[in-house]
Amino acid sequence: MEMKRDRANFLSGVIIGAAIEVHRELGPGLLESAYEACLLYELKQKGVRVASQVPQPVVYKGIKLDCGYRLDLLVEDLVIVELKAVEILHPIHTAQLLTYLKLKNLWLGLLINYNVPVLKQGIKRLVNG
Repeated sequence: MEMKRDRANFLSGVIIGAAIEVHRELGPGLLESAYEACLLYELKQKGVRVASQVPQPVVYKGIKLDCGYRLDLLVEDLVIVELKAVEILHPIHTAQLLTYLKLKNLWLGLLINYNVPVLKQGIKRLVNG
């Protein structure tokens, strides 16, 4: 368990570095999908295993139900990255990522809002439990 957390912490630094690179290149004002494609590219260039738009079922009474949830990015099956391009982050955005972390039984998630002048202002690190 501790090794997974160490790896997740390491990956969060790599993800944030790549996200900052994307923001430096593109700036604010684009659609979330553009940032997602560019961050996916950056992470793959760094040799990181990453998947985008990963289906996340809800388990209800032991049955997996597809309710349309999609993880923006799942990095090495350890870190969920939820991307936004909104004026301000709202509590519902945090709740969404925390729910994904619980459903996936993962420890670490990053909520990244690209619609900010300096990306550091738009990054929120969330821990499940």
